[in-house]
Amino acid sequence: MTHFTRDSLARLDQDDALSSFREQFDLEPGLIYLNGNSLGVLPKAAKARVAEVVEQEWGRGLIRSWNTHDWISLPERVGDKLATLIGAEAGEVVVADSTSVNLFKLAAAAVRMRPGRSKIVSEPGNFPTDLYILQGLEGFLEGEVRLETAPREQLKEIIDEDTALVVLTHVHYKSGKMFDMAALTDRAHEVGALILWDLSHSAGAVPVELNAVQADFAVGCGYKYLNGGPGAPGFLFVAKRHQAEFRQPLSGWFGHANPFAMSDVYEPAAGIKRGLCGTTGVLAASVLEVGVDIMASADMEAIRTKSRQLGDIFIELVEQHCAGYGFTLVSPRDESLRGSQVSLAHEQGFAIMQALIARNIIGDFRAPDILRFGFTPLYTRYVDLWDMVQALAEIMAREEWNRREFKKKLAVT
Repeated sequence: MTHFTRDSLARLDQDDALSSFREQFDLEPGLIYLNGNSLGVLPKAAKARVAEVVEQEWGRGLIRSWNTHDWISLPERVGDKLATLIGAEAGEVVVADSTSVNLFKLAAAAVRMRPGRSKIVSEPGNFPTDLYILQGLEGFLEGEVRLETAPREQLKEIIDEDTALVVLTHVHYKSGKMFDMAALTDRAHEVGALILWDLSHSAGAVPVELNAVQADFAVGCGYKYLNGGPGAPGFLFVAKRHQAEFRQPLSGWFGHANPFAMSDVYEPAAGIKRGLCGTTGVLAASVLEVGVDIMASADMEAIRTKSRQLGDIFIELVEQHCAGYGFTLVSPRDESLRGSQVSLAHEQGFAIMQALIARNIIGDFRAPDILRFGFTPLYTRYVDLWDMVQALAEIMAREEWNRREFKKKLAVT
C-alpha cells in the first residue's frame, strides 16, 4: 500500500499531461467537484458560444441561420465528432432528443428487426430509465415482447434463441462496474440477437470501441463526461450494416428523406438521419458541440490512465484515513473493471454527502446508501482527492453528518 501525502499528490498534478485542460472549465475557487459523472462542469468556451448563437445566429440571422449557419446539419456534425470518442464511423452517430427517447426508438426498431422473437434481456438494477422505457415498450407491444432480467453473472444463460434484443449499460451507474462489451456482444450475436449499449457513463470517460466489438446500437447522454450542460441532447448509434433495415417508430419531420417537400407520406431518410425525429434544439446542440470538441482534443488513453490512477488513489486514501467509520467499497477494486467513478456504501450516506456538500465538496447520493464520486480527468486534480478524504474523515470523527439539516431529504439527490 502506498502512503500518499498532499505533497506527493501535488507533484502528480505538476507532472499531469492533462492538467492544462482544467483551465478550459469554469470552476469556482475552492470547489472540489467529484460529480462530473452526473453533470459535467461548464466549459468556458460554451459561454461565448451561447452568446454567439443567441445574439448573432438567432438574434441577427433569425430563420436564415438554418442555412447560413448550417443549423440543419448540427445533429450529424456533432454526431460525427462524437463518433470518434466511441469507436464509431462518420455517419453512424446522430445527436438528438434525450437518452430515454433514443432508447425507445432503437429498442422498438430492434425488436422489429428480429421477428418471431419475444424476449428483451437486461439486468435488474440497470439505470431506471432504461428499465422503465423497456417496460413501456413491453406494454406498448403487449403480447409481442416481454422483458426478462437476470443478474449479470447469469446473463449469458438467459440470452437465447428467443432473444430479440439485449439492453445493457456499459458502466453501471451505482457501482461503476464495467461490462465486458465484447463478450456480451458476442453472446448476443451467437444466438442471433441484437445488442444495445447505454454509454451514458462511458462516453468521454473510458475507451469505447463499438465497431471493433461489432455492437449493433448504442445510446448515451451529453451532460455527464461530455460537459454539454444540464438536459443536453442525447445521442444514438446505429451500425452502418443495420441502417438500411432500421425503422424507428418516431417518424418525425427531421427524419424524413426530404422534409421540405412537405409530403403527407413518411419516407425515411437514408442512413443515420432516419434516427432523427423533431426539430433540433439548436442552443443545446451548439453547447454540446463545445464539450465534445474539448473531449475530442484530448488523448483518451491518457484520460483512462489518469482515471484509473485517481480511482486507485481515492480507494487507498479512504481506507487509510476513514477506516472504522462503516464505509464499504461498492466499486470494483480492480481498475480494469471500473469506470471513472468510485462508490462507497454507508447507512448514513445521504447525510454524509450533504455534510460534504456544505464544505463545497460535491459528489452525489444514490438510494438507498450509495455515495458516488466521479473522476473527470480533464479537471479533477490529485490533490482534490486528498482534501476530500481529509474532509470526510473530519465529518465522520466529529459526527457532522448527524445534524438535522443534513438529514432533510431533497427533491434531487
